[in-house]
Amino acid sequence: MVAGRLIIKTEFLPTKYRGYMLPLSQVFWLAGSLLIIGLASVVIPTIGWRWLIRIASIPGIILIMAFKFIPESARFNVSTGNTEAALTTLERIAKMNHSAMPEGRLVEPILDKRGRFADLLDAKYLRTTLQTWVIWLGISFAYYGVILASAELLERDLVCGSKSESEVVVTGGDSEESQSPCYCHLFAPSDYQTMIFSTIGEIALNPLNILGINFLGRRLSLSVTMGCTALFFLLLNICTSRAGLIGFLFMLRALVAANFNTIYIYTAEVYPTTMRALGMGTSGSLCRIGAMVAPFISQVLMSTSFLGALCLFSSVCVVCAISAFTLPIETKGRALQQVK
Repeated sequence: MVAGRLIIKTEFLPTKYRGYMLPLSQVFWLAGSLLIIGLASVVIPTIGWRWLIRIASIPGIILIMAFKFIPESARFNVSTGNTEAALTTLERIAKMNHSAMPEGRLVEPILDKRGRFADLLDAKYLRTTLQTWVIWLGISFAYYGVILASAELLERDLVCGSKSESEVVVTGGDSEESQSPCYCHLFAPSDYQTMIFSTIGEIALNPLNILGINFLGRRLSLSVTMGCTALFFLLLNICTSRAGLIGFLFMLRALVAANFNTIYIYTAEVYPTTMRALGMGTSGSLCRIGAMVAPFISQVLMSTSFLGALCLFSSVCVVCAISAFTLPIETKGRALQQVK
């Protein structure tokens, strides 16, 4: 869903605005993250986590109904020979911008073969595809790892190897939490505050991220933020105050959000229209794999070896930084390609 939204937005935006407008979309992601944390702080202690899931599913249901109002990409319609639909979309855009359509007619060769998986592994894009997949997997692994690790740090107090899950002793009371074999403990209000402060970090680096994307280029900007992510993962092992922990988590959330901004833009720009959705879709699949692996490290390995988990997260980020720096194609200032 997110990938499709980015593809359409990329194809509608002019080249000079893509590096500015796409990162600003992070504001809405941030708003949703803060909303769910605030909702959890109210709902979980009162009516339970199941009601939180039920309430959180409502916006998704509304969004399904809203899809009918989202126009199809004019570029895609032209490439499939549906010029009438493309013209309708362009005329709607011209009307919204109080401008007139240019004279002439839309002409584009109709392609019989579009979006083949084999095209991603063609000699022209093979290296780009493989390195991009590695980066997507690593960024997702780090992003969800930070989120889950934040909860583990607050719930189990694992900083500096203080206490592991096996040492937690639940005493007294007949509550559901005290009888749970998972030793789950409710967050205190201060824990929710920490999550909120660290989540705000997701937009903190947006101005620098926008400058980096537009002046350093997509590859160098991504390699720098991935390298810094690796560093801050290691800094989590430093014994510090709660304020220091919030600061480290704040910076990590800022950096992983910047990584996502950049790789979304790069992937949408590097592939031509006929392959763009497939390129984003396969990258999104690798993203989900990274998200599935993250809990085993941030919730299982971290309770056994805190430093080992941090080193693994950091190592993956270093690999991604190298992959980003050595990407064969730079898309800064590059017009969207129509055909392969």
